[in-house]
Amino acid sequence: MSDDPGDASELTHTTTEGDAQMVDVGAKPDSARRAVARGTIRLRESTVAAIADDGIEKGNVLATARIGAIRAVKHTWETIPLCHQIPITNVETEFTLDDDHVTLTVTVETTGKTGCEMEALQGVTTGLNTVWDMTKAAEKDEDGQYPATEIEGVRVLEKEKTLDEN
Repeated sequence: MSDDPGDASELTHTTTEGDAQMVDVGAKPDSARRAVARGTIRLRESTVAAIADDGIEKGNVLATARIGAIRAVKHTWETIPLCHQIPITNVETEFTLDDDHVTLTVTVETTGKTGCEMEALQGVTTGLNTVWDMTKAAEKDEDGQYPATEIEGVRVLEKEKTLDEN
């Protein structure tokens, strides 16, 4: 292997010929894994107030976004190329409403050979996209644009791994 960071032989998701491949995790021991991700959607204050009062025409925004986030966690392997399908053992979603934004924190747990941070990120982004979809009528301006609406700060806050002692 060369010291060139672009050398395909050093990349885990490519063959020595540069073809895409899924990483073989078969020899890795099972471990308990946990990841926490968070992101925020900025909205008009009136929209956040309507969410809090369950006053959005499409229905309960947070309940729908919670379902979307959990579903996205469970289907991450179907949307991210080369991502392993992992057994999800727990998903927690927490929404925090502030004057002009909604923050979503998603915690994912699994026991297996690879981490679950991509699942946590998928949960956050899909949950926040669901909030946007549910509130877009309230967020549009007179030209049909979304000048105040923005998803930001999506990131992994924590990632943990504990080896199984069995």
